[in-house]
Amino acid sequence: MNKIFLTLLAAIILVSCGGSDDSKENEFKYYSKEEVTNQKLELTIEASGSIEAISTVEIKSKASGEVLFLGAEVGDYIKKGNILARIDQRTPKNILDQAEADLDLSKVRLENARSQLLRGETLHKEGSIADKDFEDIQENFASAQSSLVRTEVNLENAKISLDDTIVRSPTEGTIISRNVEVGQVISSPSVAVGGGTVLMMMADLGKVRVRALVDEIDVGKVKVGQEVSIKVSAYRDKEFFGTVSKIEPLARVEQNVTTFPILVDIDNKDNLLLIGMNTDVVIQILNEDVSLSIPTGSLRTRKDIKSAAAMLQMPKEDVQNFLKSRVKGESFNKFIVIKESSDGIELAWVKIGKSDLSNVEVISGLSDGDYVFVLPSQSLVDYQEKFRKRVSSSFGS
Repeated sequence: MNKIFLTLLAAIILVSCGGSDDSKENEFKYYSKEEVTNQKLELTIEASGSIEAISTVEIKSKASGEVLFLGAEVGDYIKKGNILARIDQRTPKNILDQAEADLDLSKVRLENARSQLLRGETLHKEGSIADKDFEDIQENFASAQSSLVRTEVNLENAKISLDDTIVRSPTEGTIISRNVEVGQVISSPSVAVGGGTVLMMMADLGKVRVRALVDEIDVGKVKVGQEVSIKVSAYRDKEFFGTVSKIEPLARVEQNVTTFPILVDIDNKDNLLLIGMNTDVVIQILNEDVSLSIPTGSLRTRKDIKSAAAMLQMPKEDVQNFLKSRVKGESFNKFIVIKESSDGIELAWVKIGKSDLSNVEVISGLSDGDYVFVLPSQSLVDYQEKFRKRVSSSFGS
């Protein structure tokens, strides 16, 4: 377009400054003539985003007390089952000892209640005790049974509480944050709503995710499964590749710009990509060979075909006759082109398909080897006219 504009500007100055008789011919040299031919159409979408973990795990302690040991620093790779923390065991150990003693006592009381029940059954059959006394004996035995069950549960809970003082890794991954230090006293709720006190966070960094924001105009062209190219500032000479795994349905609006988050999963076996890194994302939405294509600059509508045709000195009558009939799909997938013919130049309707913004696929209306004219846009034509008048006025022409 810059080349066209400079040639156009030169033509204006030649005309305005009273050039030679050849200036009229030069006035119409600012177009180009392009052949209709096969071409590869490529189009990409660019977006920005950041690296995040696909899955993170909170390492929690249900125990309360002083942190005596921490088995990992931020950045350490941890295997499943590794000990990550030890909490002071004195209080849960005392509770366990008490629970064991209570269980022993409950067993003794149950045996006594059973003996009394057997004796009471005999006496009741003989009529030696009243019904009410026998019912009391039965109730005492049931209470002893219930007490035994309760102490057994308490003992099991005490064992669990003691086990909770040793925190192990539930999976393998990398420690990405640590919230406590050795010597710190933590207090976890007795009823562990939410699971306890968070000690650390870990993530599997072997596969990470980019959350990128795509403009609402382009998001409809993005599909799950598309390959994506990613670059980060830390490795400018290296290109990473991922796959679109999800397009989130909730838009984000910032400064009147609407975008949609897309998620891109990336293999990160070398652990080069770190959480929080900013990324430049390129999504290829078109990569296709088409049999016929023309520059998008050759496409015209009813609104600007007259000015374009005038640049090539086409007779106004020919243009008006061409525009008499309406064509289904005008300005949607059908446009007007000015093409070269054996008789000079003529107008033609073309049906278009895919486009990479610079070139467009021709579905019908042209043949391989035809030539079409690429001219300035209507806005540039208007600017050219204003500029010509201004130059003419300056030189007194």
